[in-house]
Amino acid sequence: DVLRNTRRIVVLEKVQNPTNVGAIFRSAAALGMDAILLTPGCADPLYRRSARVSMGAVFQIPWTYLREGNWMKELRSLGYKTAAMALRDDSYNIDAPELREVDRLAIVLGAEGRGLLEDTMVGCDYTVKIPMYHGVDSLNVAAASALAFWELRK
Repeated sequence: DVLRNTRRIVVLEKVQNPTNVGAIFRSAAALGMDAILLTPGCADPLYRRSARVSMGAVFQIPWTYLREGNWMKELRSLGYKTAAMALRDDSYNIDAPELREVDRLAIVLGAEGRGLLEDTMVGCDYTVKIPMYHGVDSLNVAAASALAFWELRK
């Protein structure tokens, strides 16, 4: 039911910080994402800190937990392409026109620090990066999510 009539969704993989989870929910709701899916190991969106940082978005955007196992296969069966947000040389830039043309896109974001699991990156249809400047090597997952949601909205 959470994915009914959706075109842009978010998958959080083991994002453990409640502040980040709350901020991602707020950005997702504000920037046009249709739903959020959380893997086991993510912070609880209903935890007081998450809900507070979300400014109530946790009650506005549909969400659910994914079961252990091959969630990518389930998303593909529903017509989704998956886009792993990761800083890799073989990635699409976030403003690549072909990404906006995808009808149903799942934006996959990884844990603080280590990012996405290697199996997740390899299994996704696209790897997408936000170009960095001035020697900065990465953004916080919540900041990166807001940029991704804005650029990849439909």
